[in-house]
Amino acid sequence: MLISKMAAEGGGKEMNEIKTQFTTREGVYKLLTHSEYSRPNRVPFNSQGSNPVKVSFVNVNDQSGNGDRICFNVGRELYFYIYKGVRKAADLSKPIDKRIYKGTQPTCHDFNHLTATAESVSLLVGFSAGQVQLIDPIKKETSKLFNEERLIDKSRVTCVKWVPGSESLFLVSHASGNMYLYNVEHTCGTTAPHYQLLKQGENYSVHTCKSKSTRNPLLKWTVGEGALNEFAFSPDGKFLACVSQDGFLRVFNFDAVELHGTMKSYFGGLLCVCWSPDGKYIVAGGEDDLVTVWSFLDCRVIARGHGHKSWVSVVAFDHYTTSVEESDPMEFSGSDEDFQDQMIHFGRDRANSTQSRLSKRNSTDSRPVSVTYRFGSVGQDTQLCLWDLTEDILFPHLPLSRTRTHTNVMNATSPPAGATIITNASSNTTNGNNSGANTPGINSLSTTLPRSNSLPHSAGTTTTTTANNTNKAGSGGGIGSGIMDSAIATGVSKFATLSLHDRKERHHEKDHKRNHSMGHISSKSSDKLNLLTKTKTDPAKTLGTLLCPRMEDVPLLEPLICKKIAHERLTVLIFLEDCLVTACQEGFICTWARPGKVGLLSSQNQASSPSGTVV
Repeated sequence: MLISKMAAEGGGKEMNEIKTQFTTREGVYKLLTHSEYSRPNRVPFNSQGSNPVKVSFVNVNDQSGNGDRICFNVGRELYFYIYKGVRKAADLSKPIDKRIYKGTQPTCHDFNHLTATAESVSLLVGFSAGQVQLIDPIKKETSKLFNEERLIDKSRVTCVKWVPGSESLFLVSHASGNMYLYNVEHTCGTTAPHYQLLKQGENYSVHTCKSKSTRNPLLKWTVGEGALNEFAFSPDGKFLACVSQDGFLRVFNFDAVELHGTMKSYFGGLLCVCWSPDGKYIVAGGEDDLVTVWSFLDCRVIARGHGHKSWVSVVAFDHYTTSVEESDPMEFSGSDEDFQDQMIHFGRDRANSTQSRLSKRNSTDSRPVSVTYRFGSVGQDTQLCLWDLTEDILFPHLPLSRTRTHTNVMNATSPPAGATIITNASSNTTNGNNSGANTPGINSLSTTLPRSNSLPHSAGTTTTTTANNTNKAGSGGGIGSGIMDSAIATGVSKFATLSLHDRKERHHEKDHKRNHSMGHISSKSSDKLNLLTKTKTDPAKTLGTLLCPRMEDVPLLEPLICKKIAHERLTVLIFLEDCLVTACQEGFICTWARPGKVGLLSSQNQASSPSGTVV
């Protein structure tokens, strides 16, 4: 079995060796084999044609101090266990609740954290045939079934979530591209709903349900083209980020029902999305094998991460490793106003200590703050990647008097649409040497991203010729001073061609950007339709615009770690205080203890370990 698997994946020992630990700057993360959750028989699930394994957690504030509960779906089955995490071994023989469904499969689920108690929890479960069930796995009750007759939507439920701060409202997205807002108190009616247009915008519309008595759904959102794959509420609950099969991230003001901003994938659909703990950044992943970081405030792509070899299925921020540190005030040469504009406005208070430190900085404090966001991703390539988003990437356009350690910086006084190229040499070790005139943003991708390699040149021949000309101009001096826009390049010589190419190209494209990149502002309805409505729009139309900058126009992150941790595609990544949790399509939910958090399990007798597959 294993040999055939290895042959199928086309690799030897090294390729197929599954990691049980990995090291980052904070220490060693270890897989706890005792804490593996799965179906009670521990047999790998034959996942052909079934829906992704998903995991949900809730804390019921149990007096015993063991209040964590875990829910996961495997095929037609749904399990609900006490989750012992890093403290004790998992006891799979005693699920609190187990359900087996016929004719339909669970696809996603979500707990209501507001109402959870040791005696009762509200769990929403979405299904492949379109229904949504509200169950209480502690009381073993099925309280309600929504869309039971499939009159509202017949397509698969892709994501279900309670509206933050509400005990009764929840949002459901479907493969049809529609989202519905429900209230658990209302019925769904015995006839198909009639809708009335509430608001329409750039490739989205919102309808209310027209009926004499209040019924579900309260609202129907139609977003983009194709399936709406996932959505996520901002930490303050005011905004909603949606990713769709048409490759667009769309961010809405949820209450005002208005579009805040959009972003387009490099190619293919977007599959997953998450918010930074302070709500300032959104990360999306999908079929372009990339993770893309988008600034909520600037409404633009600020970085891309390349580490996965296949589709990215989950992205998540690690609230517990995101750090804020006071740094040397001499490091910045910009004015206080510049600094405060960029760094201070972390507006939303969070309970987490890191986030309260992010938000408590005020305008009278001129001491710079160093911010590092940690996020992770898992994909169909069975790999886990961890990423650090540092201030070098977050604030490239702050004026700097000198190049900072380990970082090559170039500043241009041009608009912020990918104006500055920064490479973080500390993480980008392969491109960190000073020899050669290679442009890492392009060359390192030519072998690893063959499908997208041709895209940057599809805008015509102008870009190629300007690149060649500037290559001659820039290769002699190594520092392109006084060329175009009075830009100052403080990087090493290998970045000169990239900078000059970037500036000249931008000069040629100013009109193009003005007309096409801001689809939601453009007054030409035909432009809007061509740009955003059709799924099969030529990627060259959006490539090189604010919606989808070229690969060389934004910093390229490399992962801190990139480890193969499963035999089957990964479908879950959740960061908890003591551990991180992953799951694969075989139905194994793995707990990785954070550094120093191994706890009781390391001292337990190994003989008591269950003889399961270590994934």
